[in-house]
Amino acid sequence: MKFKFNSRYFLATIIIFLIEVLIATKLKNLFFVRAYLGDVIVVILIYTFILSFFEIRNKTALITGVFIFSCLIEFAQYLGITKFLKLKPGSIAHIVVGSSFSWWDILCYFAGCLILLIFVKIKKNRL
Repeated sequence: MKFKFNSRYFLATIIIFLIEVLIATKLKNLFFVRAYLGDVIVVILIYTFILSFFEIRNKTALITGVFIFSCLIEFAQYLGITKFLKLKPGSIAHIVVGSSFSWWDILCYFAGCLILLIFVKIKKNRL
């Protein structure tokens, strides 16, 4: 792993982030989109963000790391991380970290990582 800025991944990160903001603000009344699709997309956001700044050859290891990181955040929610950090409900930090544990969220993270794995495999086979 070495530092290397990648403008394509950075642009993808910005676009995915804007989609996440749209889901959180404008589509919040569409339960399926807010509750599930946002969690699928967030692992893709983390993946593209990392690849915006680092050249990582083993994409499968990166995807596995993103999944583990996402699960750790989810379990931190179970342990009440927002209360421990004294994050005010409704604050940006509270929204980003989240405050409620759900096995469905972990399933969504897995689905997002599976999408990434499929994408990486397709891209690798095209080269």
